[in-house]
Amino acid sequence: MHAGAVAVGQLLVATQPGDGGYFDRTVILLIEHHAEATVGVCLNVPPDPDVIETLQHLSEGMNLPSTRFSEGGPVNREALVTLAEPATPESPPPGWDRISGDIGVVDASFPPELLATSFQQLRVFVGLSAWSPGQLEGELIRGSWFRAPVRHEDVFGDPDGLWRRVLRRMGGSTGRWSTWAEDPTLN
Repeated sequence: MHAGAVAVGQLLVATQPGDGGYFDRTVILLIEHHAEATVGVCLNVPPDPDVIETLQHLSEGMNLPSTRFSEGGPVNREALVTLAEPATPESPPPGWDRISGDIGVVDASFPPELLATSFQQLRVFVGLSAWSPGQLEGELIRGSWFRAPVRHEDVFGDPDGLWRRVLRRMGGSTGRWSTWAEDPTLN
């Protein structure tokens, strides 16, 4: 669990399960953090089927590597963010900005015809999770989020059960949150 400064590559793990809001049991990867804003993408929110169907239709015939389309957050629903694992991690392509390890953001102007040869896996997010200056720090002080380092499988693995898996690996009293029942009356 992180106790230091907020940074790119950290996961935010929701601490208020059962509240029913958008961020209930979410895990967010921070992809930008600077004086003007903090931006991330939800790694485990089920996608809107209509939006995903449109994206899959647009991507047909592009010969993409393994690609999953996901919901990134409730902010700027027109924004697309692509996270990718380079085909050759020791020499990643230009237009790929490292977040952590072999996880990075692909520039929006990256030539689509080079995606298949440049990356092993892609994960495209619709929308963002974003905070204005000081907002995330305030939420951290109020205890709304745990923080943890990101792992490759958090981004490119199965998103189902991610909230529980991250909490378990954090261990200690934080890990106990992973036992929170879906039905709040059972807790």
